[in-house]
Formats: sequence, C-alpha cells, structure tokens
Amino acid sequence: MNGEYMPVTVAQFTVAQEPERNLELIDAFARDAAQDGAKLLVLPEGLIARDGDDDSFAAAHAQPIDGPFVTGLRRISANRHITLMGTVHVVPDARNMRGDEDRPDDHRDSQPDNRVSNAFLVVREGDIIADYRKLHLYDAFAAHESDVVRPGTELPPIVGFDGWRIGVMTCYDVRFPETARSLAVRGADAIAVSAAWVRGDSKERHWRLLTAARAVENTCYVLACSEVSKRNIGCSRIIDPMGETMAEADDTQSGLINTVLDRNRLERVREVLPVLKNRRFADPQLP
Repeated sequence: MNGEYMPVTVAQFTVAQEPERNLELIDAFARDAAQDGAKLLVLPEGLIARDGDDDSFAAAHAQPIDGPFVTGLRRISANRHITLMGTVHVVPDARNMRGDEDRPDDHRDSQPDNRVSNAFLVVREGDIIADYRKLHLYDAFAAHESDVVRPGTELPPIVGFDGWRIGVMTCYDVRFPETARSLAVRGADAIAVSAAWVRGDSKERHWRLLTAARAVENTCYVLACSEVSKRNIGCSRIIDPMGETMAEADDTQSGLINTVLDRNRLERVREVLPVLKNRRFADPQLP
C-alpha cells in the first residue's frame, strides 16, 4: 500500500516474568502481523518482565538500553521487517545518575538518583529511531510509580511511516490531554499508546472514554495497547478520528487486532471538524 493507507496491528498479551519468553511472544506476534501486511506493531508497557500484582517487578528487572532485551527487539524488527512500538524499563547510565531534584519531596536526599526510566521505544529495521521517557508517572489510585521510575523531561516524539506521522504516549499520559494535543499540533496523524492499565472501579470506563476523547479532540487515529493480566485490563483498541472504534480486544484474551488507517478518512474528518485550526489556546509546552 502507498501512503494513502497504513496497515497497523496491536498486540495484546500477558507479559511473563521471563524476558526470553516475552521476546518469543513478541517475535510470534511480529511474524503474524507482518504476514498480514502490517507495517507497525504496537506492544504493551513494561515488556521486559511482569509479575501479576507486583507493581515494582517491571522496574526491578530493568536492563540497559543496549542490553539483551532491547537487542532482541532490534533483531525481531530487522528479521520480520516490521516497526515495533512499546515500552521497556531501562537503567540509567552514569551520565544520567544526576541529583534527585525531580524526586518527590519525601524521597529527596543527597544520593544519586538510581531510579529507572520507562522508555517508549520505536524500533525499525533493527534501529531505535525514537526513545521517549514517560512524562506522567502513575502516582494515583494508591500507586507510586515515581518511587522507582524517574520522569521524562521532553515532549513525546513523532515518527514518520510512509507519509504518516505517528506520535507516542505511555499509559498515564492518556489522562493529560496536553500530551496528545502537543502531538497533534506538531502534525501527528495518529497516536500510539503503550499501557498497562490497572483494573479497578471505573478504570475500564476511563480507558475507553479517554482514548476516544484523545482521538476526537485531536482528530487523530489512536492505537491503544494495554497489557492483559489479573492486574491490567487489556481492552486494547484502535479508534478513528471521529471516536469510532475500528477494532477492539476483550479483557481476558491475548491476540492481535488490526485495521488500515485511511488518509482520506483523516482528511475528511479534519475538514468537517477543524478543531486544530479553530483552537485559541497556546500549544502545550513543558516548563
């Protein structure tokens, strides 16, 4: 297909405790997605390792960005000729173990900041073409991600795919409309979300509502992938610029959902609903 259309796939699955097993799962999904013609595969958050309700397990199993897990992702992307998008927890290198000025007040001391980063990687043909560090850490609903993860300091990037511009966000970022708007005003046609959306009262409703809202208010496609497990809801979904659900997974099963992004549909929606042209507020920026 040319730039008028973009075949995309979202892989929903349960991340295992063993990194090697997760690479096997990702490779199988990448193989199947590529065989179906997809050029882009969106994966969940925290791909290296997870353990049910243990919130700190993923961060505790962080690896260097040049370690075996990311090396495996690069190999899969090159072998399967498909772009991978998803998040991994990476350990800081010596240059980044700076002071703790961005830590919560009750966690500040004189020691180096050894917290890991939650990195959204875009891997194409074996190369890391984007590396976004999660801005909004999940310090909500009794969780405290900032205890073990350091926040990012830059707006999420946009990457190009055959004439399409795809922005990225990670999980809790979805609750902050400025994040998605910052992507839309910089030219994003679609937004990929890598998540591990925690189950709980009204949480599935929030996931559906917020992902659809980010699509409609920015007239973008949204490709939203959540891990599915006893902790996380799954319910991965692909939404069009009018907020219509194009494909959706349930809250129990692993598998692929896919669709084709349509440039004509995007342009028609933006013509009849020109919210990006009509906006009056300043474009979002980080302080």
